[in-house]
This record gives sequence, C-alpha cells and structure tokens, in this order.
Amino acid sequence: MDYFPLFLKLQGQRCLLAGGGEIAARKARLLLQAGASMTVVAPELNAELAVWRDAGQLQHLAAHYAASQLDGQRLVIAATDDAGVNAQIFADCEARNILVNAVDSPEHCRFIVPAIVDRSPVVVAISSGGNAPVLARILKARLETLLPSGLGALASLAGKLRATVKARLADEAARRRFWETALDGPAAEQAMAGDITSAEAMLHTQLAQADAAASTGAVYLVGAGPGNPDLLTFRALHLMQKSDVVLYDNLVSPQILALVRRDAERIYVGKKANNHALPQEDINRLLVRLAQEGKRVLRLKGGDPFIFGRGGEEIEELASAGIIFEVVPGITSASGASCYAGIPLTHRDYAQSVTFVTGHRRADQIELDWPRLVSPSETVVIYMGVAQAPSICAQLIAHGRAATTPVAIVERATWPDQRTLLGTLETLPGLIAQHTIKPPALIIVGEVVQLHERLAWR
Repeated sequence: MDYFPLFLKLQGQRCLLAGGGEIAARKARLLLQAGASMTVVAPELNAELAVWRDAGQLQHLAAHYAASQLDGQRLVIAATDDAGVNAQIFADCEARNILVNAVDSPEHCRFIVPAIVDRSPVVVAISSGGNAPVLARILKARLETLLPSGLGALASLAGKLRATVKARLADEAARRRFWETALDGPAAEQAMAGDITSAEAMLHTQLAQADAAASTGAVYLVGAGPGNPDLLTFRALHLMQKSDVVLYDNLVSPQILALVRRDAERIYVGKKANNHALPQEDINRLLVRLAQEGKRVLRLKGGDPFIFGRGGEEIEELASAGIIFEVVPGITSASGASCYAGIPLTHRDYAQSVTFVTGHRRADQIELDWPRLVSPSETVVIYMGVAQAPSICAQLIAHGRAATTPVAIVERATWPDQRTLLGTLETLPGLIAQHTIKPPALIIVGEVVQLHERLAWR
C-alpha cells in the first residue's frame, strides 16, 4: 500500500491553495465542501474562484507564493501552472511538517486527492496512487451507479441511534450483529427511500426485541480457492466480512486474507510438511471453543475444504458438539491449475476419467491404489506430491504406466507467478530438482498434458 487512506476533518481549519486557474478551482470546490477556512494565493483568480471570493467563502491573497504564507496552515495544495513553484511549495511544507499536495506531481505530494463518491456522511474515496487518475474516475462512475442516493440518510439515522443502541446492548458483538441486520433490512430500505420516520420506528422495534445475551456462535468452513482472489465465491466474500475470528491455512494467499473483515481476529493454523502450527485435533477443538464463546468463526482453507482439506474431520467435531456450521465450496487447486495451464482434466480424445490423489506420506508410506492409476485413458492429479515425486513416478511406472506418459507440474497455480513445466514420468523428478519447484504445486499425469502448448494462456 503506497498511501495510507485517511479522511481529514477540515471544518474551520486553515488551508492554503496556491493557484488561481481552473485546476485550482476544482480543488477549492472540494475544500469548501469540507468546510475549510481557505486562502487562495494567486495574482489573479478565474471567474469561479472570484465568485466564491466575492461571496466571502474564501480569502484571496493577490500575490505570488512566499514561504511565509504557510504559517498556521493545516494543509496546502499547490496548483499553479509553474512546476518549479509547486516543487518549492512542497519542499517548504515538508520542512514545516505540513500536509501538501502538488497537483499532477506525485513526487511532490505528501497526500493525494482521490476520486470521490459523496453520499455524505458516507464518502467513498478511490485512488490509483497517482498512477492512473482516469482509471480512478472510471471506477468512481461505476460506484455512483451502485450506491443509492439515500445511503447518506441511512447513515445519518444510524448515527442518531448509535448512543441508544450502545446503551441497550452493552456487548460489542451483540451491537455489531444488530447493526448488520438493521442496515441490511426493511428499515434500511425505508430510510433510503426517504421515509426516515418509519425507518426509525422500525429500528426502535428491532432494538427492543434484541437479545443482549451472548448469541450462539457458528463456524463457516470456506474454500479460498487456489490463490487468485478473483476466484472466490460471493458467499465466501460475504462470510469473510461477517466473521469475528478467522483460522487460516498456509495456502491462503495474503491477497485473499486481506479481504477478511479488518477487525476480525486472525489465527494462523497453517500446515506445511512436518511443520504444523497446530495439530489437526487442536484445530478441531479450537473451532468448537470459539463457537461456544458466541463467535462467528471463519475457517479459511486453500482450495476446497472437502478435497484433501480435512474439512470432513472438522465438521464431524462441530456436529458432535452441536455447533452450527456451514460449508462453502471453493475452486479446488486441480481445477485452477488445469484451467490456468491449459490442460483439460478430461477430453474425449485423451482421457475419459480423472482421479485426485494425495502424495502425502502416512507412516512413511504413500498409500495409493497403484494398479487403478495406470490406465492410459485416465488423468491423475497428485496433490502434495513434490517431495515424493521420485517415489510416485517409480511406482506408477512399476505398475504399468508408460515411462513416456506426459506429465505437467504446475507451481502456484492461478497466482501471477505461476509456473508450468512439462515432462514425462521418467523426467519429472529431474525437472523438479532442476527448477527448484516448491509447494504449492500439483502434478498432472496423462495424455491431456499434450494440449498445454495449444490451449495455455498466452
């Protein structure tokens, strides 16, 4: 994150705007809307700025910029048509620890002015970090169509009732759940339609019926997919935003974890080969305990919870303890890897079936039904097989699969740095060693691998 998002309260605060042209007028409009006490320094003002001056909405200092004008200013915007002057204003402000923005000069900005969707008191700010202002405006236009004009009225009503709700519901979790229901129900629709009186009465009724006692917790077992956040389901995103605590695995990407509600507690329970942050039995017990405390618990797993994710073991424990739970499927890593590598798992001309297996050792043995994995018309996808690839390849060959069978290994499938390497059962172990392949990576065995060159994304 190049810039820390921040909303400044500027009502009555002294702000200096250097420049008297059209660009300066655009910035002045925003500062006036924020209630700033604004001084514009410029030899001359354009017509719009002159109107505001004559109406007493801003002060005009008819002069060229001088460093002494910065004294007592809370914020400064340099919008002159002289890049050298703008750079000097930036340097002078930096020396005085004054927030400064030089228009269209990101290297001379301590803050930037975003594109804004105004539904006051709800304000949405969109920024490209100064890299693509037009893109920010395009996103603003899209959000304008999505956010109802009555959203501000709803927010104002919520602010009016905030103290009342806090007095009625002492428990923070109970208050949060009340607001989640209240702001996404009939009362909210009434407020956004302009009927504030009816909306307020409905909210008071809901509040009177609210139970301040600790509510029953629940566990959401959610598949995070293979890593690309664009592949999350809508349901997954919804639950990620409403949960109080999240338990996440090693394979959950930072980009996906960033979509979890910001104030949710995060607990890492990731598992790597021979290095478990928490044993599975402890994870099961932790899920139960957190839910029994009344928390909504998000169990976030890479891929799909029910495909080598031990999700079944976790919900068995939850069911035994009488905990409410929900399972949300995710795109399994095999699907993500095959699609992004251009390798269909089945194809009429190459493979009529597909089998998912795990290369994870149990009691120092890879427990697979080798004889049923050697059909040339079947694709085999091997999870967690990087470390055991030499043994896996040797067993498949020993049980009758041709040593020349095409093989692909897909590392970090669907991530920006995905790598796909092609070989055969005979050459795969060498490829892994040569290219230093690391988990997460999937191995795809079968004739469908031949399609990679034709179907892979370019």
